[in-house]
Amino acid sequence: MRDFEDLMLDDEDREMRVSGVMRSIVPSVPTSRGAIVGAHESMRSLLATLARVAPSSCTVLVTGESGTGKELIVAALHDQSPRRDKPMVTVNCGAIPENLLESELFGHAKGAFTGAHAARSGRVAAAEGGTLFLDEIGEMPMQLQVKLLRLLQQREYSPVGETRVLKCNIRVVAATNRDLDAEVAAGRFREDLFYRLNVVHLQVPALRDRGSDVEILAKHFFRECAERSGRTDLLGLSDAAVEAIRAYDWPGNIRALENVMERAVLLAIGPRVEAHDLPAKVRGGSAPASAPNVLPDGGIDLRAAIEAYENTLIKKALERTGWNKARAAELLGINRTTLVEMVKRKHLVA
Repeated sequence: MRDFEDLMLDDEDREMRVSGVMRSIVPSVPTSRGAIVGAHESMRSLLATLARVAPSSCTVLVTGESGTGKELIVAALHDQSPRRDKPMVTVNCGAIPENLLESELFGHAKGAFTGAHAARSGRVAAAEGGTLFLDEIGEMPMQLQVKLLRLLQQREYSPVGETRVLKCNIRVVAATNRDLDAEVAAGRFREDLFYRLNVVHLQVPALRDRGSDVEILAKHFFRECAERSGRTDLLGLSDAAVEAIRAYDWPGNIRALENVMERAVLLAIGPRVEAHDLPAKVRGGSAPASAPNVLPDGGIDLRAAIEAYENTLIKKALERTGWNKARAAELLGINRTTLVEMVKRKHLVA
């Protein structure tokens, strides 16, 4: 097992530390599903606990608000475990219809139900030797919770329509953004299953509680998005943009921040992403002084300047989405029909 501090550096950065030359780095832990980025104490504590738990096969419950990166935490848990060379199989319990979830998990026999024309193995069998990740576990129906409890207690299950019992060697990790204590109290989640899942509890902090990690993540996503979109002309984020990003409370957490940075990189005129390149809800009360100073000594035609700026943003959004009006409208924060009308009125063409 690699040292936790070592995991926070990529190979190049470790080489630079050894050579005695250090530069400003983005602390990150690589996983098979993406990198966990950040340096806040809450994340360092979480990852330190994760590193201690990873070598075992105990069941782990990962909780946190939507968009906090729970899947990356689960991936890190798998990647740092002795099961890393075996599959990590994900089941979203909230995305699969209730009547199909049991078959999806445990498989089924031929003729077990209408449409079961052939026998099929489930996700439990697919995860053999590795990790079964049950995402949105709070959405699992009560009748299936009983069968999951059997899987956790005895490491055995039966495919739908069969009486034979199959053994399995898997690690189960579950995640949810729900308060399972409250779900148990309300009678929507089995108490015995909750305790079986909650052997080790990893709570992923909300982005608003991670201090300077907001800025670290924003700059990380800026670099990724700029590289992906070919925006080599952009130098980074302005101070005003960083101030607005840090002031926002990010109810959508990391996922929302990444989406905002992608939009800003696509639409920014440059040379930096400015506060006015961010959505209105993010920049909040940021001063309009962050907009470019385009007022010449002799004055300006305000309406014409606004029209030209609007046209530029619309054309940039359309060009960078391949003239996909639905996607361009999303980047601009307007309805598709509104964008279509504006393109027609302004006579904008590819």
